[in-house]
Amino acid sequence: MTQSRRPRPPLPPGPWLVVGLARSGIAAARALLARGERVVAVDSGSSAPPALPEGLEIHLGTDGLAFLPRARAVVKSPGVPREAPVIAAARERGVPVLGELELGWRLLANEFVAVTGTNGKTTTVELLGHIHREAGLAVCVAGNVGTAISALAGELPAAAVVVCEASSFQLEDTLAFAPEGAVLLNVAADHLDRHGTLEDYLAAKLQIFARQGTDDIAVAPAGLMIEDLGGCARRVSFGPGGELDDRAGQLWWDGQPLIAHEEIRLRGAHNRENAMAAAAVCLARGVAPAAVRAGLASFGGVEHRLEEVARLAGVLFVNDSKATNVASTLVALASFPDAPVHLILGGQSKGQDFSVLRGRAQAIYLIGQDADRIGREAGGQRCGDLATAVVRARAAARAGDVILLSPACASFDQFNDFEARGRAFRELVRQEARSRRRG
Repeated sequence: MTQSRRPRPPLPPGPWLVVGLARSGIAAARALLARGERVVAVDSGSSAPPALPEGLEIHLGTDGLAFLPRARAVVKSPGVPREAPVIAAARERGVPVLGELELGWRLLANEFVAVTGTNGKTTTVELLGHIHREAGLAVCVAGNVGTAISALAGELPAAAVVVCEASSFQLEDTLAFAPEGAVLLNVAADHLDRHGTLEDYLAAKLQIFARQGTDDIAVAPAGLMIEDLGGCARRVSFGPGGELDDRAGQLWWDGQPLIAHEEIRLRGAHNRENAMAAAAVCLARGVAPAAVRAGLASFGGVEHRLEEVARLAGVLFVNDSKATNVASTLVALASFPDAPVHLILGGQSKGQDFSVLRGRAQAIYLIGQDADRIGREAGGQRCGDLATAVVRARAAARAGDVILLSPACASFDQFNDFEARGRAFRELVRQEARSRRRG
């Protein structure tokens, strides 16, 4: 397998100002403190997060502008918009602003394989980790969901590959980030409330390729209508007609059959695309085809992504809480072509168009902050909260039906994150199972 790693640019000199104290900001502060840097951290919220590193100076309920004169460099958490006053002021004054992904990458000498796209990122990075383990290769999966990249500093053996999920929020803050392997899965409208236009959203995604060199690998769909991905990496495409080809019911690599569709364990055509992307970047980097084949045949998926929770009285309950945009929910619905689907939908809508979901499900049960607007576009009955939606869907569903939580929305109106939403759904289903056993 290829092991080429490029030298990382040095970090700017401190002191440092960390803006945003969610998971990424805390990891960045801890990594900088471990290097002996002076660090001040600020957050607009009023509650201190748990497990703050010792020696960190924090200030809550502030936009951070008052502390910028004390800093020579800034780390921006991905949840902080580029237009935030302290970030805009830092750039105006020529103070370097690094995203947490950029910081973590500079602190690690390991080979990086980064994955972005509107949908499928978490499944693909977990599948990549699984394939590497099947091949007997040291690997660590991190990034947008899970462990923050900067938390890995000083923790990994040199031979370990970092498989990194990279969101548009993280990529728009990169300055020199150049992974040895980069994957773009797909692009559909998402986060337009943050990026403004689809063009700006795509531009953020394409930062994953922008600074790659000739020894690197850039993987994208064969049918992607983008003339220039950017960077200088070797291009590898997946899908019909690609280097990782899909024809005659099989995936092909280098003119040889790799695996038949029915041998891939993940459900749905969209997951076959995720499997192709993972296989392409692994094979192009020299991972053995036998290990890739074994990984595709044995990987069962991830939590909160088309997770089959239970089958009660013939009704299948599916947790797809990770679906935070309309395109992802359409993919989930397409995964059940032969079953009536009772869709639980809603939350924070992020400026999306929901009209394409009208008529796609047997019934729609609306929850969350933007239920009224979503209902005007997609139809459905307003339930308010998840528990009510589950009760109504359960009452209407018959044997052979599917109750699908695939909200197409962010969760922060009613839950801390999509994981908490998915866990709440699982618990409601378990309560229903216990009730049936008692009955």
